[in-house]
Parts: sequence; C-alpha cells; structure tokens
Amino acid sequence: MEESIALSREEIERREILRRYRALLRAVKPFMKRGDKKQLRLAFDLALDAHKDMRRKSGEPYIYHPLEVARITVEEIGLGTTSVVCALLHDVVEDTEVTLQQIEKEFGNVVARIIDGLTKISGLYNKSTNTSDQAENFRKMLLTLADDVRVILIKLADRLHNMRTLDSMPKEKQLKIASETSFLFAPLAHRLGLYAVKSELEDLALKYTEPEIYKEIA
Repeated sequence: MEESIALSREEIERREILRRYRALLRAVKPFMKRGDKKQLRLAFDLALDAHKDMRRKSGEPYIYHPLEVARITVEEIGLGTTSVVCALLHDVVEDTEVTLQQIEKEFGNVVARIIDGLTKISGLYNKSTNTSDQAENFRKMLLTLADDVRVILIKLADRLHNMRTLDSMPKEKQLKIASETSFLFAPLAHRLGLYAVKSELEDLALKYTEPEIYKEIA
C-alpha cells in the first residue's frame, strides 16, 4: 500500500514537472532560434538529474525552483534562450556535483561564464552578517553588471521566486532573506528599470519584516 502511494506521488510530481517544462517552452518559443530547443532540453535534463534527490523546504521537488526562475526570466524580465538555459542550471554548480567545466563543455563559454557569475554572487550575500558587509556586496554585485547584466537579471528572478515561496522557511531565515531583499535586490531591480519586480520584492519583504503594516496595506 505504501509503495503504491509513493508511486502515485512520484507520478503526480513527474507530470507537474513536465507541465511546468512545457509552459516554459511555450513562453520562450517567440525567442527561439534553430537549435535552441535542443539546448533547452539538454539544460532541463541536466538540472532534473542533478537535483533529483533534492527537495525544497516546502517538500516540493527542487526542480520546480529552476523551472520557475527560468519562466520568470522570460515572461517577467524578457530575456531570451541563453538566459533560460542559465536559469535552469543556476544552482547546479553551487549545490550539486556538476562542475563548471562540464557546463562549458556542454553549453559553451557564455553559459559557463554566466553560471560562474551566479555562483559567485550567491557566495557574496550568503556570508553577509551585517549592513557594512551587505553594502560592500552591493557594490560588488553592481560591478558584475559590467561583465554581463544577465547574471544580475537571473539572480533577481531567483530572488523573486524565493520571496514568493518564503512561507515554508523558518522565521529567522525569512527575516534575513526579506531584509537582504529590501537592501540589495529591490534597489538593483529599480536601477535596472524593472519596476514591477522592484515593487513586488518590496511588498514581499514588508510581509516578513513588518507583518502588521503589510496586513493594514493589504
């Protein structure tokens, strides 16, 4: 009985993963050139395999996160196929056994460079403990704009999805991530002209840093 329940859950999740992947393909279709669909499938398969044993705090399969980040990059930020590939792969070097060399071999130098930038940015703010550290990290993040603005844009998509799913995190983590969002990510979105993203980041941050004020406004 337990095995049939487990298989049933597995099948439900498999179908949901495919549904989200197909929705992503529909979203990116207007930007696709010859050969892009093959690259997207390769990125999806690699991310799916790399994250196969991982789950989010909510209990959902981890692969939902890169799929949603990829969808945000195209639907809400307006980026193209290369960025979608990078969004699908944005956590594999940091969180799994996949190496940057593997990424470069499979997807080329541009994708590898963006993934490297995303991995380094994660390292920057994950170590932040106080405001002066965060200010320095903000400066370093702005410097990466000169290298490839897509690194920051994908990171904003990543943060937006994390903020939308913050309810499943412990209270202390919610406060840290929400404060960081107000201080680092909302101003970045504003600087890049992503006003809808900036407003949503601020609103979601307020929900956790000032819940009473948030309830009044809502």
